[in-house]
Amino acid sequence: MADIGSTQYFRFSPEQEIDIKNVLKTAYEAMAEKGYNPVNQIVGYIMSGDPTYITSYKGARSMITKVERDELVEELLNEYIRNRLWEDKKEQEP
Repeated sequence: MADIGSTQYFRFSPEQEIDIKNVLKTAYEAMAEKGYNPVNQIVGYIMSGDPTYITSYKGARSMITKVERDELVEELLNEYIRNRLWEDKKEQEP
């Protein structure tokens, strides 16, 4: 029997954290394979929230709709800043 004077702990396993980079990669590749312009399609989805911009091929639509659109924008912007802006700064240094 548990001691009623002690605090009980409830632990649960949260859903597996979604790898946003993998989601974007899968969506990009699936759309490219189907002949779509992946950048235009992803932008359309982010701007409108309409999941039909993303192909259902290879489960891309299902995967991308599990990620909040603002998280997609955040990931894309972070990668752009990390890879593009810092590269430009390094090139300008003597």
